[in-house]
Amino acid sequence: MEALEEIIKQVSNKNKRNLFTFLTGAGISSESGIPTYRGVDGIWIKGTQFHKPEEFGTFKYFKENPEEVWQYSLFRKKMFENAQPNVSHYELVEIENILKDRFHLITQNIDNLHKRSGTERIFEIHGNNREIKCSNGCKEIINLPEEIKGKDIDEDLTEREIELLKCQECGSWMRPNILWFDEYYNERTHKKFSALKIAKNSGILFIIGTSGATNLPIAITETTLKYGGTIVDINTEDNQFTTLIKDKKNKIIIRQTATEALKSIKEIIRNIHFT
Repeated sequence: MEALEEIIKQVSNKNKRNLFTFLTGAGISSESGIPTYRGVDGIWIKGTQFHKPEEFGTFKYFKENPEEVWQYSLFRKKMFENAQPNVSHYELVEIENILKDRFHLITQNIDNLHKRSGTERIFEIHGNNREIKCSNGCKEIINLPEEIKGKDIDEDLTEREIELLKCQECGSWMRPNILWFDEYYNERTHKKFSALKIAKNSGILFIIGTSGATNLPIAITETTLKYGGTIVDINTEDNQFTTLIKDKKNKIIIRQTATEALKSIKEIIRNIHFT
């Protein structure tokens, strides 16, 4: 941890490119009981046993099977609502409280746990489970109506729910405001350019609980490296980020759980900022 302490000190003393950015993925929510995406008990396997994720989790599949996808989405809503933020989520809130404007969180998670734990400076680059938008491209993004509750996996949509899930402008199905496998990142839903701007100005980027299987997190990491920032890879095993940074000087690899690592990072930051 000495090398990490030294880097944190250096970034704390910089006037430019001095943001502390945390990039999180499904691994940070696994302690809350939410399955990761690609593991053996992955969320794409539960409830979708007849489909491959890259087939089921697509806009194309939604257009053909909107009710089935909504049923599954409301099953996940119930799972997310029954889960509670864990220690890692709260450690990040404490770090944000110390760093204030110099803290940013970029998350791939749609589960709302970072928001529920109290994080404010957050970019949800895969969208979130709270909002819906028209599948036909009408502009407005709105909150999922409160009347629509989470469901068991075999529970059908009611007629009233179907009515609420139709666009008031054009009558098309509304869809979850999330990124599917056959879609591209944009600024409106995924804060693509905002996230890359944060990455450019980050003195240090902590990667926690994500393997780097999608391209914007990789681009964020490359951007931070390009502008001289340090990458801290906090995962329990090697991943695509590890491969990306293996020949770089400005990197630190930590093989610990998110909670263990974040407690240490919080203490280092607190000591620097309050001594």
